[in-house]
Amino acid sequence: MQWELWLAFVGAAIAISVSPGAGAIQSMATGLTHGLRRGYWSITGLEIGLMLQLAAVAVGLGAAVAQSVVAFTVIKWIGVVYLIYLAVRQWRSKPFDLGEQLSAEISAGRLNLLVRGCLVNVTNPKGLVFLLAVLPQFVVPTAPLLPQYLAIGATMVVVDLVVMGAYTGLAARLLGWLRTPRQQRAMNRTFSGLFATAAVVLSLVRRGAAA
Repeated sequence: MQWELWLAFVGAAIAISVSPGAGAIQSMATGLTHGLRRGYWSITGLEIGLMLQLAAVAVGLGAAVAQSVVAFTVIKWIGVVYLIYLAVRQWRSKPFDLGEQLSAEISAGRLNLLVRGCLVNVTNPKGLVFLLAVLPQFVVPTAPLLPQYLAIGATMVVVDLVVMGAYTGLAARLLGWLRTPRQQRAMNRTFSGLFATAAVVLSLVRRGAAA
């Protein structure tokens, strides 16, 4: 991958990661409820989902999803239902003791965060179609494709780790301010609303609009 082309892709990757979406909402919600260190389990899940989408695009499955009304619709509504589930879960979260919650988490909780983050990205067909629209601009078809996709994947992961880590870290700084049950309920319902909004936005996505 040429240096100039790679720098251009870095700029595109930053723009993609910084733009608000379900991944950013998930990162902030996790940062608020679990802190920065544990939040990286969710971020790792997001990156696994992102790489699965990139792999699907690389082998042509993304094009099939983009061209198939049924496949696109099925994946889209799975994503909508999952975001609604996260919204309900966040809304029903009870006020918590920060010290107890952060010290009582166990490995199963980490795996749960990992899977949750992965599902947020995997069930978003807009990401697949967006990759299909953007990646061809940075891939040289006459050059070996595998090294190019590896460079693109590594760049996207590094950029997204930094950006999602920033979202999580900024949210985690609010942990010390959420002392009262009322403040915690307000936070939970705010993020519940954000997840619900993301679900509505995803439900309105059409193949043409997403591409």
